[in-house]
This record gives sequence, structure tokens and C-alpha cells, in this order.
Amino acid sequence: METNGVRPTPEQARSALADTEHIRASAAALSATPWPNWFFITLTLYAAALPITYGGAMTDSDWLLPSPAWMGIMLAITAVYGALFAVAAKAWRNKTGVALRFDVLPKRATVPLAVGLPVLLVGAAFAFRVTGWPVWLIAASLISAAASVGFHLAFVRLHRKTA
Repeated sequence: METNGVRPTPEQARSALADTEHIRASAAALSATPWPNWFFITLTLYAAALPITYGGAMTDSDWLLPSPAWMGIMLAITAVYGALFAVAAKAWRNKTGVALRFDVLPKRATVPLAVGLPVLLVGAAFAFRVTGWPVWLIAASLISAAASVGFHLAFVRLHRKTA
């Protein structure tokens, strides 16, 4: 808001303060989410990579890589994900003084995710093994990434409501 050297009216000042408070509340709500942006990206990439690596490990014949290589890749990305999750949880604990807990998340979102993603992962790998079509793995990868993004956005929205 430009004042051209003139003091703002009381209404303009209140409006500017309200805008500032809204921005501050939005920033606080976003910072209340446990995942930093780098971990959200890591989680989404992991969710997208896991169906493809699992499918590669579960196929009868070698697909792009030998089956043991796929298993090694899957174990390596899972270990890296676990280590980065520990870093993100420690950062959250240091920032808030509270341990990261999943039991406070709404069950209507976490239960379908906890049941649906493993079914999607195993189903896509099985369908790939039977048909040999990698489109199953690519679709599962895209759906997993979309679920990660959707869950993150729902979590941010949940925190905005409580902030």
C-alpha cells in the first residue's frame, strides 16, 4: 500500500494490520506441518520410485536390470528414506519440542492411505509380473506420488484450520 508520504487513515492501517496478521497466520500454519519441504519432496519421490523398483524386483525375468539389482536399489532407497525421515523427525522435535506422532492425524485419511498404498504397490507389481506391461508400474508410481501430494496438502489444510 503506497501512502505518498501521507499517513494512512485508521481504516487503511487496520486493513494493513489484518493483511499482515493473515500472512503471519498462514506462515505459522505452514510451518506447523511436520515435514519440511525437502522431506515432502523426498517422500513423494520415494512413493513414486517404490512401485517401479518393487515391480522390477518381483518380475520373473530380468527387466531393465537383474532382479537382485532391483532388490538392492529398493533396499538402498528405503534406507535413505528412513535416515531422512529420522532427520525430519529430529528437526520437528527440535523446532517444537514435541515428538512427531502419527496417531493425531485423522483416521479417515491415514487408514485408506495405509491400506491403499500397499495394495496398489503389490497389485501393480503382480499385474506387471502377469502381463509384462510396465504401464501398471508407471500408473502405480503416478498414483502414489499424487497420494503423497494430496496427503501433504490435506495435512497443511488441517493445520491451517487449527492454527
